[in-house]
Amino acid sequence: MAGRNLARAKLLIMEPPAKVGARAGARLKEVRFQFNPNRLSLTKSTEWRRKPARMADDSATPEFVGSGPRSLSLEVFLDATDTHDRSVEKKVEDLMLACVPTPKSLRAKKPASPWVRFEWGTAKTTSFDGVLSSFSVEYSLFDVDGTPLRATCSLSIEEAGADTPGQNPTSGSENARRTHRVVAGDTLAHLAWQEYGDATAWRLIAEANDIDDPMILPPGAELLVPALDDERDAT
Repeated sequence: MAGRNLARAKLLIMEPPAKVGARAGARLKEVRFQFNPNRLSLTKSTEWRRKPARMADDSATPEFVGSGPRSLSLEVFLDATDTHDRSVEKKVEDLMLACVPTPKSLRAKKPASPWVRFEWGTAKTTSFDGVLSSFSVEYSLFDVDGTPLRATCSLSIEEAGADTPGQNPTSGSENARRTHRVVAGDTLAHLAWQEYGDATAWRLIAEANDIDDPMILPPGAELLVPALDDERDAT
């Protein structure tokens, strides 16, 4: 329709979080797509476990173990046949920024690749913070001097982090930073060791979720994991 502004897809490239559970950092680059994708592929896996049934005709109830991150695959088409410039190579270079450690992380001697987020209009299921798990480019047309004029880039983004915005509904605290889905064998002490590097900090998680018995963690339950620094500051 004439006069109507069509939503333009883009890829945001951001500094990785400063610590576990934090949000992505400053924006490093905004790569606007020349053409919107004509296809997006979104996948998410779940894992279930069944105990063998004693009777051949019986089927054991599946037990939820956990879910994997979302993964988004898409193609970006680039074309410079009208301008005959280096715009195709420039876009490829911009996209490849997401494949290497950021200068800030290198200076801190903690190399980490940027986080990325695909955005297109009001789409929500395909817009999440993640990392570029794979990237490839196929050049299909060249100028007389060898400059690429047409290319198709294939990207795969894997979801990273599980930020929990807003308040902790169980305690009213604003210190919750992420969530953890309980799987069989989980303990609060092990979770505290994974999150904080301190198994004795399990009480922070227990208090944030109103857990009276730390030995009872039903598989599939979602736990709020508070930020350790904020909780200690509060005390």
